[in-house]
Amino acid sequence: MNYRDFGATGEKISALGFGCMRLPEYEEGGKHFIVQEKVDEMLAFAFENGVNYFDTAPHYCNHNSEAAVGHAVKDFRDKILISTKCPMDDDLTQDKYRRLLERSLTRLGTDYIDFYHFWGIGRKQFENLILKNNLLEAAAKAKEEGLIRHISFSFHDDPGVIRLIVDTSEKEGVKMESMLCQYNLLDRSNEEMIKYVNEKGLGTVAMGPVGGGRLSAPTDLYNKLTGKPAIATYELAFRFCLGNPNLNCALSGMQDIDMVKKNIKVASDNTAFSEEEWQRLGLAMEEIKKFSELYCTGCKYCQPCPMEINIPKLFEMYTYYNVYGLKEHAKHMMREYIRKDGKTFEHCIDCGACEDKCPQHLKIRENLKMVCDLLSE
Repeated sequence: MNYRDFGATGEKISALGFGCMRLPEYEEGGKHFIVQEKVDEMLAFAFENGVNYFDTAPHYCNHNSEAAVGHAVKDFRDKILISTKCPMDDDLTQDKYRRLLERSLTRLGTDYIDFYHFWGIGRKQFENLILKNNLLEAAAKAKEEGLIRHISFSFHDDPGVIRLIVDTSEKEGVKMESMLCQYNLLDRSNEEMIKYVNEKGLGTVAMGPVGGGRLSAPTDLYNKLTGKPAIATYELAFRFCLGNPNLNCALSGMQDIDMVKKNIKVASDNTAFSEEEWQRLGLAMEEIKKFSELYCTGCKYCQPCPMEINIPKLFEMYTYYNVYGLKEHAKHMMREYIRKDGKTFEHCIDCGACEDKCPQHLKIRENLKMVCDLLSE
């Protein structure tokens, strides 16, 4: 496994981070449960093969992820870095911040959290919650007491807001120490700000390094660009992220042991991109972008839909259709989805709840109609 300095935090972080938002689950009696044996196996294997950064959150896996992670890492807790997050509820006060932190500590079965994030913030949350309710002060107090080791934030907004968050926090006397944001071959919008915050001493972690699965399908893109033997597209995507000198870690949501093994192999490869390859891959991004007018990362923040429309699943079908040209396969997926009573745009009540929650600010209703019409032809 390759390791990097994690900003100015003094930590060494593995190039691959384990995202714990897609852990194996099952449903019984209307409730969701984690398949703990598989989670234990996956996280132990990752640790044994060099992964030392495990990222979770209170709402992941139907609110079960933190407890599952805590159980899985208890035998090596002191040898890893645990990241979790504070939900940005509208009524978040200093007291509630502390209660949410203590709840996460209990679920994780740990006395401290290495990186505690203000979760999914943008300008609105930063100005109207964090600054207005003095939450930086609450974070600094928790750090002083040893409940958290580093103050962090994850980000969903226009890139320029990152500078506002980092610089304003520093002026308030509380330095942000790491940032988690979207970054991949398809979406480089945060690239300039990743460089900025890295130069300011923040650790940098990319979420969605394979574009929510869009970059996991096989293509011969690498061969076309470099003339070298083809490599798997997910490997190309990871290597692109990790080729950025200002990025410390690529976070992957892993669902099974095979995915863990595959990602570890890529993150342990010492082959670096040449300057020419990096430039050519940057140009390739422009080629890929023309296919990405609907760029859903599969984060599932839009779920649950009050009408039970599986929006991420439907948008995934469109990816197969539009990006990879698997048109008949995509239409077959739609037929099977409908056969199993899957809900489509015709069931939409136009409430807009999905769009309010979408971190990518997609026009979900408009796109949902387009996808359902296209795949139902």
